[in-house]
Amino acid sequence: MPAPLVSTNDFVVKFANVNGSGSASANQLFGRIVLRMGIPATPRNIFPSNIQGLPTWYEVRISEDGWLGSRGGVDLMVPMNPQTWDQDMASIAPGGYVLYDSTKPMPEANFRADVTRLGLPLTSMCNAAYADPRQRQLFKNIMYVGALSALIDMDVAEAEKLIGEQFRGKEKLIKPNVDAFRMGREAAQQAFDCPIGLRLRRSDKVGDRIMVDGNGAAALGAVFGGATVCAWYPITPSSSVAEAFTSHCRRYRGEPETGKRRYAIVQAEDELASIGMVIGAAWNGARAFTSTSGPGISLMQEFIGLAYFAEIPAVIVDVQRGGPSTGMPTRTQQCDILSAAYASHGDTKHVLLLPEDPKECFDFGALAFDLADRLQTPIFLMLDLDIGMNERLCAPFQWDDSRRLDRGKVMRFEDLEAGRKFGRYLDIDGDGIPYRTLPGTHPSKGSFFTRGTTKDAYARYTEEGPAYIENMERLLRKFATARSLVPAPEIRSAEQPTRIGAIHYGSTSAAMAEALDMLRRKGAHVDTLRLRGFPFPAEVEAFIARYDRVFVVEQNRDAQMRSLLTIELGIDPARLIPVLHYDGSPITARFIADAIGREAAIVPFRKAVS
Repeated sequence: MPAPLVSTNDFVVKFANVNGSGSASANQLFGRIVLRMGIPATPRNIFPSNIQGLPTWYEVRISEDGWLGSRGGVDLMVPMNPQTWDQDMASIAPGGYVLYDSTKPMPEANFRADVTRLGLPLTSMCNAAYADPRQRQLFKNIMYVGALSALIDMDVAEAEKLIGEQFRGKEKLIKPNVDAFRMGREAAQQAFDCPIGLRLRRSDKVGDRIMVDGNGAAALGAVFGGATVCAWYPITPSSSVAEAFTSHCRRYRGEPETGKRRYAIVQAEDELASIGMVIGAAWNGARAFTSTSGPGISLMQEFIGLAYFAEIPAVIVDVQRGGPSTGMPTRTQQCDILSAAYASHGDTKHVLLLPEDPKECFDFGALAFDLADRLQTPIFLMLDLDIGMNERLCAPFQWDDSRRLDRGKVMRFEDLEAGRKFGRYLDIDGDGIPYRTLPGTHPSKGSFFTRGTTKDAYARYTEEGPAYIENMERLLRKFATARSLVPAPEIRSAEQPTRIGAIHYGSTSAAMAEALDMLRRKGAHVDTLRLRGFPFPAEVEAFIARYDRVFVVEQNRDAQMRSLLTIELGIDPARLIPVLHYDGSPITARFIADAIGREAAIVPFRKAVS
């Protein structure tokens, strides 16, 4: 029988609740206390797509070493939902702990011999202390946080301070919540030998990092990137992008003297209407974007093709979720890679930006608008639910106040007046990017007919084959130009020379970093490349060429990024080994390490799947 786990500042706590039970604020309080103690922690909210009644989980990864990805496994479970008891118990690591409500006796078969039981009669405690049924439920949540404070030696002063901050403006609620916290703490101290083997110790490893979600960071990046128009239709998990942009605009986009709003935010009737509004605003010279998820991308296809072929800037924030169809609206995946890269019918190719954390969501959120204007094309900012809706520690945002918006090739009144040659789709510089004019630039020069049909270099309608081919080839030249404009990949070399490489991108990066450390400690060394943009810069092909085997780690069933690499770079698919995780939960470090460790040791290679 394994001994109870012993660990300081390195374990996973998971709460199992019923959606709508009021547990969210209590669970978030727990995570914030850990952070206030200077210990890096990563919370993840796992919730259903209905409003109330189904199971919900809240996981807090505590890691003084700074690992921010999902590790896999649970060390301390707090199961407050009888419906998921068996599932929750099964997820506990051998030697782990379970803090549960012991008000009603439970059969011995419900427990595991290798898990330490920590039972407190929380329901009966609440029934004795509170008469109101709603108060009983809400304060029960605070009680188990109080119990945890004793069990793992949390800083009580920080906890009570945070309760005060959480209910600022509602002072009547502060004392009852502090009392409930203390009640749970005292009950645990009386019932158990506290602290248990898992414990917290104040640290300074959080440093100057900030805690923020990717959706809010991308919205702030859009503000700094000059966006003034947002048209959107609500869809999980992207709605909070538009909501955050609204909040930021109210703060930064108004005129204090007149009260005028220098922005437009429209909740459209559907996704097709929203991208249409974005294209119209961008055609008029505004910086505009929409936020959506996979089903929205499907509905926007026709207008995305129009923006590509008419060469109108647009930014699309795609917060990916489980598909296809409605799929899993509140689960994470990276399953829109191909549908975004080749969105719309016909021959199209689109620029993708692939941020790894909220810091890059902010940076790329601003960069997307410069790229859209410079390339005169839609730009996709590819988030997913894990990076978008969950808060994560990241470096503080930075902005250079001397930075100016890059509007790309725009002919001004003075240029036209001076007689500069203008053809809306004329490639003067050889980079595939033509010059454009904005409406109203000149009363008689620089006008053109915007169309989604075939045209020549001067925007005149034609169905002549040579003119069509020239236009399509020019679009390819423009896409090739984009290779040098998207963020360069991040290459990490192992401590020792190796013939094994791995490619990853997006939110996978946090788990990947820890997986590499696990492999290193077992004597396996892997060089890695993190993709940050598409089209692929030259470094990507060079990286693949250096290795006998290259793993491509991603969160979808069909190895979409691997497919994109083989299509765009002409790579032999047999050289790219897929590591695929797609059950809707964030990919874990243990999954990646096990998959690469297993596959690197055998031939032929087998696909690692979730």
